[in-house]
Amino acid sequence: MEAQGKLRKWGNSLGVTVPKDLVDSLGFQENDEVTFSIKKKKGDLSSIRGLLKNWKKSSQQIKDEMREGWN
Repeated sequence: MEAQGKLRKWGNSLGVTVPKDLVDSLGFQENDEVTFSIKKKKGDLSSIRGLLKNWKKSSQQIKDEMREGWN
């Protein structure tokens, strides 16, 4: 089963809110122990930040290489 929740600040921690329909359908109650897997929502590019910091070619050089052989 997959569901989306939202991280919220609780004191010095972050907590995940679980949608009410999911809570009701699974019979969750306060203080129940649960197991879940976590993945960051797609579209967030922060995970690739810094991967290209050692890139040696300019964007113009890349475009020129791509155009080679088009004639």
